[in-house]
Amino acid sequence: MDTNKNIELISDLIYVAASKNLLKKAVFSKPVDKGTVKAVATLKRIGGGNVIQVETFTADNKAFHKNLTVDDTVSQELIGIAFGFMQINLITTVGECEYRCSKSGNSTVIGAQKLTASLSSHEGNEISLSNNKKKDYILSGDEPFLKLLGICDQNGRIHDKRQSKFRQINRFLEHIRDVLKYLPTDEIRICDLCCGKSYLSFAVYHYFANVLNMKVSMTGVDLKKDVIEYCSDIAAKLGFDGLEFICADIREYVSDTTPELVVSLHACDTATDIVLEKAMEWNTSVILSTPCCHHELNHKLNCPELEFIAKYSMLRQKLCDAATDAMRLQLLESKGYSTDALELIDPEDTPKNIMLRAIKRRSGNSVADKKAAEEYQKIRKFLLGE
Repeated sequence: MDTNKNIELISDLIYVAASKNLLKKAVFSKPVDKGTVKAVATLKRIGGGNVIQVETFTADNKAFHKNLTVDDTVSQELIGIAFGFMQINLITTVGECEYRCSKSGNSTVIGAQKLTASLSSHEGNEISLSNNKKKDYILSGDEPFLKLLGICDQNGRIHDKRQSKFRQINRFLEHIRDVLKYLPTDEIRICDLCCGKSYLSFAVYHYFANVLNMKVSMTGVDLKKDVIEYCSDIAAKLGFDGLEFICADIREYVSDTTPELVVSLHACDTATDIVLEKAMEWNTSVILSTPCCHHELNHKLNCPELEFIAKYSMLRQKLCDAATDAMRLQLLESKGYSTDALELIDPEDTPKNIMLRAIKRRSGNSVADKKAAEEYQKIRKFLLGE
């Protein structure tokens, strides 16, 4: 079968899966235009009707959305998109298939016959659409702080380009909900270190103050004066009296009361280490931190045993990312914390999706702490040659 017919086939299968509510996603990869990275098509419910939302990611780290109405014309629009890619993976609730095209122009659709039979035998309506999952979120989407931060419009509709941010802060709140048993139940002190634009600060404050009805004292700390002024203005407009923002170096910041919870969302490179050090210094009960870029170890890695990986720049960075976070967790273990590395959100939303969770052990264990400290030093010696 020639390329045109194969593209028509995969496009028709996407349409049929979407029309029966069986579409999970279609991933368009290996783009012809190198200015594009990939495109992902998912089924959404917008304005009372179903659409196939195609999110295209570009090489300059931008994302563009296009909503295609699920009707008889959508196959032609999908065909136009498909011609820009050499590989398409269609994933449905009843099976999968894959379109491949070689550089010479030869193409095939693997699994098409089986998937066609599966789609034909199903009436559909087997999955809930992602835009209908509001009830699953802690935030409803129309909170006043979301409107002032530009995440949703005045009617409470999440802006297309802010969907991933909305999912991100909701997921962070779910992680907080998981550790509530380690936190106070009536009054709490919280710090958001390297708070940046403070989407997380406002969400966390709202959760404890307005959802859990607790008395909250929360401080966001960041070095950027203009950002702090902006956040302080929004906090005042919202009447969030227990939320303050301070322009300061977090290494020099002093909290009058020991924070029970320290959070940090995407503090860059060694800033995450400073956040963790500050929290450990306070003996904070719960630490939730999602690191951002990891450059420090990449520059200092000195481990001949790992050269077979480190000689490849991309693999070296992935190795250093994982090793850096593992070292951070080991250091936390040595300071009396139980630790985990968790997934914050789907990596399709952001590759920076690892959360470091540390919970202070209620009963001291000097033997375990000492053993963890010794292991930490062994790791540093192995990776850095120290």
